[in-house]
Amino acid sequence: MTIPASTSPPVVRPALDSIPAYKAGKPAAVGAQTSYKLSSNENPYPPLPSVVEQVAAAAAGLNRYPDMSVASLHAALADKVGVEVAQIATGAGSVAVLYHLLQALCTEGDEVVYAWRSFEAYPIAVGLTGAHSLQVPLTAGARHDLSAMVDAITEATKAVVVCSPNNPTGPAVHRDELVELVESVPQHVVVVIDEAYREFVTDPDSVDGLELARGRDNVVVLRTFSKAYGLAGLRVGYAVAPITLAEAIRKCALPFGVSQLAQAAALASLAAEAELFERVEALVIERERVVAALQDQGWDVPSAQGNFVWMPLGAEALSFAEACDAAGVSVRPFQGDGVRVSIGEPAANDIFLEVARRFGSA
Repeated sequence: MTIPASTSPPVVRPALDSIPAYKAGKPAAVGAQTSYKLSSNENPYPPLPSVVEQVAAAAAGLNRYPDMSVASLHAALADKVGVEVAQIATGAGSVAVLYHLLQALCTEGDEVVYAWRSFEAYPIAVGLTGAHSLQVPLTAGARHDLSAMVDAITEATKAVVVCSPNNPTGPAVHRDELVELVESVPQHVVVVIDEAYREFVTDPDSVDGLELARGRDNVVVLRTFSKAYGLAGLRVGYAVAPITLAEAIRKCALPFGVSQLAQAAALASLAAEAELFERVEALVIERERVVAALQDQGWDVPSAQGNFVWMPLGAEALSFAEACDAAGVSVRPFQGDGVRVSIGEPAANDIFLEVARRFGSA
């Protein structure tokens, strides 16, 4: 067969033209001072020795593929949250699980509703399917407007994504409003409750997404080992979903996407939860110290329920980030909106607070 000659280059899908690139948090500029990274919501504590031991043991088998079924971890997670093993799906972080879920649900012409500003991976995940994002503005308190999100649903809507606590602004969704949303959406619309920071929540009015998911055919809960468990470098997250949706996620997942090291680390972390959650409690106490200091300085800080705080700086976001960088701490600016600052080591938080004090009095 003769292939016609062509002088045109390969053409990618037009949908990619409108998809923003994901921006990772950058480290602080290295100078004379010690630098700290407060830009990626990482857990500042190193892995537990018991976790490192299991990872090292798993590393001896790097010449073999990991267990593609992730059977041991799925069984442990199902036991932990009290569901059937068939309701668990895993991936390379909860964001990968979301990608797989939207791939299973959406195609050209569909819609996905979510709050904005929220997790910056959402428009990318939606756009890659060819679907359209319907972004519903946050309220004045940097909270989800769930009533407006329900109102935004159309016949083309396939999913509604709720981020609680909301990344990057901090507030957690309250139980009464989320119950109303879940009961208001049409049954064919999937409600995705993204709880990457669930373990850090102290708001008594917040809701555990798993409570609302039980017995419902259209609610999916996403969680991760990256934050509270301190495994950001190994990338493992999971969904708790109705069996049909969990199966769809697994079908769309990249084969062998959760490495053997990640599986070993996640299992060891589940076994060491009591010790790990002592660290979470310490981070929450440090978060409250940082929030109180910012409020004493006169800053209007939204409810902080993750392992970070939000500075609603608007047009001054980039200037504030530059000031932090010069002082030796990197933060995550969102131009025109604000700055997200992870809770890190007390020394790093103190540098950030000093920059905030000077910036606010300038």
